[in-house]
Parts: sequence; structure tokens; C-alpha cells
Amino acid sequence: MKRDAVIVSAVRTPIARQGGALASIPPHVFGAEVIKEAIKRVGIEPEHIDDVIFGNVLSGGGNIARLTALQSGLAIELPGLTIDRQCGSGINAITLAAQAIKSGDGDIYIAGGTESMSRAPYLMDRPEKAYSSTPPQFRGSQLSPKEIGDPPMGITAENLAEKYEISREEQDEFSLRSQQRMAKAIEEGRFDAQIVPITVPVRKGEPIVFKTDEHPRPNTTIEGLSKLKPAFLKDGTVTAGSSSGLNDAASALVIMSREKAEELNITPLATIRATAVAGVDPNIMGIGPVPATKKVLEKSGLSLSEIDIIELNEAFAAQVIACDRELNLDPEKLNVNGGAISHGHPLGATGAILATKAIYELKRSNGRYALITACIGGGQGIATIIEAE
Repeated sequence: MKRDAVIVSAVRTPIARQGGALASIPPHVFGAEVIKEAIKRVGIEPEHIDDVIFGNVLSGGGNIARLTALQSGLAIELPGLTIDRQCGSGINAITLAAQAIKSGDGDIYIAGGTESMSRAPYLMDRPEKAYSSTPPQFRGSQLSPKEIGDPPMGITAENLAEKYEISREEQDEFSLRSQQRMAKAIEEGRFDAQIVPITVPVRKGEPIVFKTDEHPRPNTTIEGLSKLKPAFLKDGTVTAGSSSGLNDAASALVIMSREKAEELNITPLATIRATAVAGVDPNIMGIGPVPATKKVLEKSGLSLSEIDIIELNEAFAAQVIACDRELNLDPEKLNVNGGAISHGHPLGATGAILATKAIYELKRSNGRYALITACIGGGQGIATIIEAE
């Protein structure tokens, strides 16, 4: 018998800037807050949960899903699994939970992600020889073999801008739209119901309650964006203003079998209909959402015109525009409440945040289907379709 995996609860923290409101708090601590709130909102008994699956990219080792589950006060008997599919980790955590439910492995899962780019540890290789006189060097993570190409993410965006002849002006205009839409969403309180305020201790005085995304720049202008220098190539077109931010945040969703939700008299928010992943050239990794979207649409039997809300992660404006060139996306459906350029990109948590945003926007706009998709460092794309209940 085919089993539906339904989302019954979805929350997130406010998104902080790197070095901002959440910098003093480890990711498993604020991650625990969203787990507790997600469970509280549906009133389930924690001992009935089968597993916690969390995305994370920069913890530096260990199993942060298990750590976060224990931090949240869940039973020692409850396991935890951390997934690192780079920027697709949060989405993949959700789909792994859905696949476990559909296969009959369990009935209730916590899925999501947590990330602190403020507290990311440094990566340094061990010397090849004992007592080496060569000083150690910090380095980034390798995402693909050098023979294929392992460029910094900003260079992949420049590669797409060149390949698709995307102008600096187009990127600035897209970035401005992201900021404007985000500012409007905050002003209208569209995120209020999905956000879990985080209490932040301070050295002196009362703790601060962090409850609003702090990365957006609502006063952004096209004139200001046009004055920014290229960030990655001297004669490039990609700037800090047309790139996603470095951020701290967490998100958690409760995912159940439909049978279990009915048994517990819980009304689902959405059903996970289909998911897909795809590989692409690492040198243009930002095009990943294109094949992933085509695959997930084929799996779901839907056409792009039937999708009401599209959450396409804004790693870079050039990257989103390139995907648009291939998919011909409706601008009135795409990132209607802003995206990572305006709210930031806490790597392992972003996918779950996008899913949470999509769920609440479907409800607000009376939409039916949402597509959540992201490019992935190393040359991948991931896409998921959910249906509102």
C-alpha cells in the first residue's frame, strides 16, 4: 500500500548574519529550540518519534543531529542522523524522512537543518612528514577533483554569467527585487507564525530576544548596488550585493505517515509528492536546479505551470537568472517573499527554511503546489514538490 508522507509542523529561527545575533550560540543549541517548538505545535509524545535527520555542512565533525536531539531533551533512545549534501542538505533531510515513511521504516520523523557559519571551525591538513618545516595552511573543503575543476562558488556564478550572457544590470535588478520582496514580507508579518524567537544571553543586562531576520537590507537601491565592486573577478559582474549571505539559523519540520496523522487527529500542512537530485558540471554548479526540476516534475506528473510557489535558492543572482533562462520561470511565483540574497544562506539549514517558507506561503496565498529547489556545491541540484492540504 502506498503511504503518504505529510508535513504537520514547520518552524525556523530568525536568520542571523555571520557574527550577528546568534554568533555566541552553538548551532545545536538554537537547533534544539526549533525541534522543541515543532513538536510542541502538534502535541506529539516525543517517544513516538522514530529518528531525527538534520542537515549541516560546517560543524567540523561529529553527528550534530544526535547532539541537537539530545540538547532538545528528547529521549536517549531516539537516534539522530546528520546529512551533508552541501546547500541541499536541509531539503534532503526532509526527503530522507519522507522516503523512510513511504518504505514503512517508521511513522514520525523530525527533519531539518542547523548551521552556524559564525562558529565554523578552520580546516587544516596534517603535515605529510613529521617535524615538517612547512607551516600549516588553512584551506576550504574540496568539492570536486581538480582535474574536473573545483572553483570557488563565486567563480561558478561568474561562469554562468558568461555562459548565459547575464549582465551586471540584470543581476542588480534581481537582487533589488529580492530585497524589496523580503522587506514587504517582514513588514506584513508573513514570517511571524513560522519563526521561533531565540533568547540570546548578553554579558550585561537582560537577554535579547531575537525574533526577526537580520540579514535583509530594506534600504537597498539600484544605485547602491551598481556602485559595488566585483567580488570574485576584477572584471566580473558578481558582487556582494548579488550574492547570498553567510548566516546562522535552524529549521525543523515534523513529518508523519498520513495514517499516523489521522490516528493522532493531526491536520497535515502539506504532502511531500516527489523529489529528485541531479549532477551537473561543478564549474557551473548553479545550474543544478534545472535538471533536478525537470526530473521532479516528471516524477510528479505535473507541469511547471501547475506549480504555484517556487522557492529557488538564491546562491547568486546570476545563478537564478541562468536557471530561469532554461526553465522560463514565472516571476510572480518565484521567491515571492525574497530569497537567500536578502535573507541569507545558512548552508545546512537553508533547504528546510525554504520548505517552511513555501508551506506558509501556500497557506497564505491558497496555492496548491510548491517547488523547492537548490544548487549544490560540487555540481548537483535538488528539487522537491509539496502539495498543500
